[in-house]
Amino acid sequence: MTRAVALSPLGTPCNKPPWGMLVAVDLKAGRMLWQSSVGTSEDQSPLGMALNTGTALSNGVLVTAGGLVFSGAMDAYLRAFDAASGAELWQGRLPVPGVANPMTYSWAGEQYVAIAAGGHSEAGTSIGDSVVAFRLARSGEAPSWWSRSIDRPGGRFWGGAMVGAMMLAVALFFRVRMKRRARRVVRLP
Repeated sequence: MTRAVALSPLGTPCNKPPWGMLVAVDLKAGRMLWQSSVGTSEDQSPLGMALNTGTALSNGVLVTAGGLVFSGAMDAYLRAFDAASGAELWQGRLPVPGVANPMTYSWAGEQYVAIAAGGHSEAGTSIGDSVVAFRLARSGEAPSWWSRSIDRPGGRFWGGAMVGAMMLAVALFFRVRMKRRARRVVRLP
């Protein structure tokens, strides 16, 4: 027996996006409270563009008493959602996809959320063997610049594009400078 994810010729699931949704259901009333797309195409698409397509979910979630829902996905992020609204509040980059159930623990008076980041071979993601833990923010603590800009979906693409543009600008500057310098050279007979 073999298992494989059914994909289109483009390497995407056969149904239209979103391909991964986190859904909150009121079981007593029998109605959906909210739904949020989980995951981007960043780790599967060419150039690392992060389209909000959602990714297949084959893992469980962690719901905290403080009203947070944590979930991994087929892209390499652990995400936190507001349990009341479904709004995505935070994401933390993983070395490979965290296709596992997150867990929480407390140590030295601080709370952590951990997930096994191992990837998913049948889904074609990268494979690894990490366990990653994130400390929950302290009161008044803000995320770093790196976390807010580069270490987020699409950040690597735009960061690489900016570095490439700066390198091109520097190369053009030196080329123009060399041409001007060559014009100033006085030729002796």
